[in-house]
Amino acid sequence: SSPDSLLNRESQRSIFPDTTYGVDSGGDPRVIPDLSFEQFADFHKKFYHPSNSRIYFSGDDDVYTRLEIMDEYLQEFDISPESKPASVINWQKKTYTEPKREVHPYPIGEDQPETHMVMTNWLVNDEPMSSFDELTIGIMDHLLMGTSSSILRKTLMESGYGEAITGGGLSDELLQATFSVGMKGVKPEDVPKLEKLIIDTLEKVAAEGFEPDDIASSMNTIEFQLREFNTGSFPKGLSFMLGAMSKWLYDESPTEALKFEKPLAELKRRIEESGSQVFQDMIKQRLVENTHRTTVEMVPSKTYESEILKEEQDRLDKIKASLSDEEIQKVIETTKKLKELQAAEDSPEDRATIPTLKLSDLKRETTEYPIEVTENESNSGVTVLRHELGSTSGIVYAVLGVDLSNLPVDDIPLLPLMTRMMMENGAGEYDQVALSRRIGTHTGGIDTQILTTAVHPEGSQESEVLDGNYLQTKLIMKGKATSDKADELFSLMKTILTEGRFDSKTRVIEILKEDKSRMEARIRGSGHQAINMRMKARYRVGGYVDEMMGGISQLETIRELLKQAEEDWPSLLARLENMRSVLLANEYCRDGMFVDITGDKAVLEKVQPTIDTFLAGLPGDSSGKKLPNFYIEEHPWVAPIKKLMADFVPVKDEGFVVPTQVSYVGKGGILYDQGETATGASQVVSKFLRTGYLWDYVRVMGGAYGGFCTFSPYSGFFSYLSYRDPNLSKTLDIYDAAGDAVIAAAEQMKTDPEMLSQAIIGTIGDMDGALSPDQKGFTQMQRWLVNESAEYRQEFRNQILDTKPEDFKAFGERLKAMKEPSTAVISSQAAFEAAKKDGKDFDLKTVL
Repeated sequence: SSPDSLLNRESQRSIFPDTTYGVDSGGDPRVIPDLSFEQFADFHKKFYHPSNSRIYFSGDDDVYTRLEIMDEYLQEFDISPESKPASVINWQKKTYTEPKREVHPYPIGEDQPETHMVMTNWLVNDEPMSSFDELTIGIMDHLLMGTSSSILRKTLMESGYGEAITGGGLSDELLQATFSVGMKGVKPEDVPKLEKLIIDTLEKVAAEGFEPDDIASSMNTIEFQLREFNTGSFPKGLSFMLGAMSKWLYDESPTEALKFEKPLAELKRRIEESGSQVFQDMIKQRLVENTHRTTVEMVPSKTYESEILKEEQDRLDKIKASLSDEEIQKVIETTKKLKELQAAEDSPEDRATIPTLKLSDLKRETTEYPIEVTENESNSGVTVLRHELGSTSGIVYAVLGVDLSNLPVDDIPLLPLMTRMMMENGAGEYDQVALSRRIGTHTGGIDTQILTTAVHPEGSQESEVLDGNYLQTKLIMKGKATSDKADELFSLMKTILTEGRFDSKTRVIEILKEDKSRMEARIRGSGHQAINMRMKARYRVGGYVDEMMGGISQLETIRELLKQAEEDWPSLLARLENMRSVLLANEYCRDGMFVDITGDKAVLEKVQPTIDTFLAGLPGDSSGKKLPNFYIEEHPWVAPIKKLMADFVPVKDEGFVVPTQVSYVGKGGILYDQGETATGASQVVSKFLRTGYLWDYVRVMGGAYGGFCTFSPYSGFFSYLSYRDPNLSKTLDIYDAAGDAVIAAAEQMKTDPEMLSQAIIGTIGDMDGALSPDQKGFTQMQRWLVNESAEYRQEFRNQILDTKPEDFKAFGERLKAMKEPSTAVISSQAAFEAAKKDGKDFDLKTVL
């Protein structure tokens, strides 16, 4: 159902013809029916055995207690001597004496352009690489593919042979590394040209090498990442484990993959001695002279989807015809028994065998992060926020916010293009390549994004559902650097903001083609996000803004902008330039700006002179006019957007047709009106639905890859969603029965309190994830921007911890009485036609 997945699967199969890696690890739906239950059970018994496991602990708990727990479980098992030897992955040898080529079909819709997808793949190594080689090839990959200005990526995009890059370069997660690169959206006549360009570019780099500035930029970028080890909200302990697994899985030292100081020092020495040669040798040996190479071309087919469905139906009909009435009845009875087993709740006794936290293990206090707010700092007209943390390892994290409220609503859909152009087309004295080099050489990265959020109006009750008419809308620029490079970081941020170049027609067209391709892939591969965004757009202004910038309507905008860029470039350029002029209008812009700084005490003190210089140099009049107070006044986008919502996203059931064998099924609506209170208990019920009822009925029994729900206590909006779902009508029926399921669970919890406790613990677990230093600062900044108090956060947490069965019952009743419910579904034409026979009709629109 996903062309990108088909391309990746065929590419990996082509490069690993003789080993396990050549087959689909998730199973091929066309082959899975050949698997007998006995084969399945034997496979599980052999390979999913402790003899074939790696056990990892992370934390400050008692080591002896760990071992006792482990022993308690492992003593139930005997040794399985064949498990580990049978699971060893064999090395794929480089057996191709000359490159190979394959052609396969992929499905497209009736109105889609008949473009091809092409990817060239290399098996990088057929024997273990040293840690030095692994680090070197990682830097080589960044030099070739790491940024939009990297030589191989840039050359391919500028060629015009395709719309977007495929492959992404190095993949080193398996026993053997691979390197893959290509393009999608390729015209048939350009396929051989693209293949030749890939090889020619690599040969040229192998002969001529990289510029010293490019090497310095990539080296700093990778070293910064290694030293910062910023895992975001993902626990560091698990990150260490996953890093160790790249060696440990193959019986090498689990700590070897985590060490980088020695190979990094060696690589620096080699670069100092011979410059680019170490990378040139790597490219020549691993890629240019490597004949174990394949090129996979995916050819569009408008009949592929129907052919697969017919093949499946014919096969089922043949199987059914071969069965007697008694055998058919046995299948029906076995299936019924399976459904009953899948739907059955685990008994309290069974659940008690799994170690779990208890409510008493949870802390009741909410986690707050330091924040100091200085309005009009140094008479600059700009608000500065500071978050002083215990240690940030000498790194300063900076955020610049610029108000967007003066932009006309018609320009909102152009914001994603504008922010990409600011970062990827050069700025001031730097062209595209020079800007990327400077960012990479002197900082840990700079990024831009758009932040739109409803806020609590002054004087309102924070616990009440918001109407969404009071908003903060900001262009956000985030960056990080060591404190001794703070001047470079802030200088670059100002240059990008004020002098980012929009004047390259070629680059705009490249970006729009790439965004179009990405959006199309996202709709087919992660359609649950698109339908959720679409449903939110029907009910709240902020939801409509998000849809305009990142939803299905953004795809329509990109197509229109691409046409405008190609046919009327001056008018599009003028629009982009005018947007920046509005944002940085001298009389208003300072009042809408804020600067947010996160660091430890020493860092904050060291960067203060740089902050003073930065504030003084920002555009705008420090004593200029004031913007409206958006905590008192309605945002100027609200009135015009509400008119657009009524015209373009009325509350109705929509179906979006794409060539696919799976569906993304959504249903949403309002559970709480403006002024009502959604307590923290609502989060517990939502968690229960995601991990219980929807998991069991949509995923386990329904066969979807995912079934979940979302709920916002701020907007009152609730949605059900499924991911890669083989069903459509049945899933909507499951959603409609969810309210009764929650009410039934409420009754069960009265006699099974552990069931409720686990839902509460899971909810707190979602809230209490570990945050990196930059996330702590950004989280507290968002709390300030939303006008949310620590007292409200504590009250909300208390409500979660104090959730009762009665709260489940009340929420279940609201689910049954959802106001203005509507659906959004991404699926195939055939699936919508089948749903119509079931009485579920949609307003259909073909998007791919």
